[in-house]
Amino acid sequence: MTAQTTDTVKKPRTRAPKLVINEDELTHIEALAEGGYQRNPVLADRLLDEIGRARIVAAAKMPADVVSIGSSVVYRDETTGQEKNVTLVYPENADISRNRVSLMTPIGVSLLGLAEGAAFYWDTRDDQRRMLTVISVQQPESVAAPVQDPPNAS
Repeated sequence: MTAQTTDTVKKPRTRAPKLVINEDELTHIEALAEGGYQRNPVLADRLLDEIGRARIVAAAKMPADVVSIGSSVVYRDETTGQEKNVTLVYPENADISRNRVSLMTPIGVSLLGLAEGAAFYWDTRDDQRRMLTVISVQQPESVAAPVQDPPNAS
């Protein structure tokens, strides 16, 4: 006699895309995930899972086409064809009116560490599964660049 399960609903599955995370951001990201357990344990767990499977690299070795904190990202919802341009930020810098999306949101966790061309499934807050594709990634001006003195006003 064999047992059959008929109550499982299959969601589309693909291999999870590769992730790369900037070593300089790792401590802050882990602290946010740990602190997020009180507010949203499912999201915090997901972020820690993503960190666990990511390749951690030194800031100097971070690929320019990978989403990190401060990156501007254009992604497309493959269900609707709609493209959206957002900047991934820490929660304290989030401002949806300026398209600054917090890392501690479902879309923020989904985008972290992805490279241009990566496609991934994302579960919306109303429990719809959508396929999103990263179209382009632009890094902010280097914060490590030396600050230049203003030109002399002579």
